[in-house]
Amino acid sequence: MKPRSTILLVDDDQEITELLSAYLARFEFDVHSASDASSMRAQLARHMINLVVLDVMLPGIDGLTLAREIRAQSRLPVIMLTARVATLDRILGLESGADDYMSKPFEPRELVARIQCVLRRVQGSVALAPSVAASEVVCFDGWELRRDERTVVSPSGLVAALSNAEFRLLNTFLQTPRRLLSRDQLMEQARGRAMDTYERSIDLLVSRLRHKLADDASPVPMIKTVRGAGYVFNVQSVQARPAWRT
Repeated sequence: MKPRSTILLVDDDQEITELLSAYLARFEFDVHSASDASSMRAQLARHMINLVVLDVMLPGIDGLTLAREIRAQSRLPVIMLTARVATLDRILGLESGADDYMSKPFEPRELVARIQCVLRRVQGSVALAPSVAASEVVCFDGWELRRDERTVVSPSGLVAALSNAEFRLLNTFLQTPRRLLSRDQLMEQARGRAMDTYERSIDLLVSRLRHKLADDASPVPMIKTVRGAGYVFNVQSVQARPAWRT
């Protein structure tokens, strides 16, 4: 069975979000909603979102600023909605990092078609990427894993060395982004001679790796804990490339 995509609607008009949520659910989307910047960030931290439908006119921080914020932290696809119809407004939306742009009022079925189109494009680009398993460098949401050096490099350029167990655990996460993995599954992949057989050992290992992947600029945790079930590697993009040679 094909997994359902999860959509986040960001609009301060409750009637619109309720109507769109019900409509999108008919096309087998899971839908969450937010009304402003703080609730959007909370939803992104709480759920594994595949695409954001973002209104430009929001209270406090506007949608253009939020689109730039999302794009600075991830490749999460964004479709912008606005009552503005001027060409310059559409250009500003696309320059802010939006993948598509629709003017209000709009036909809900067209929004569904555009969501499906953007998701196909994003998923297709991932499928065409070089094999993560075979590459020397793996890029994920602005970070890099350099396999030959066994280090991670943050978006700001800070380098952190990985222990053998941390390195194996990160490789496991990178092979299965946005998928729930149980403690038993992670322990089987990451176990080394330094690890014992107690469940708590994988929790400590995840905690150490999470600390090395911490980024004060991002409100979204890289490794999400699902209580009683395991962990999810909460990244929007994993891409492989060869190491640059000089």
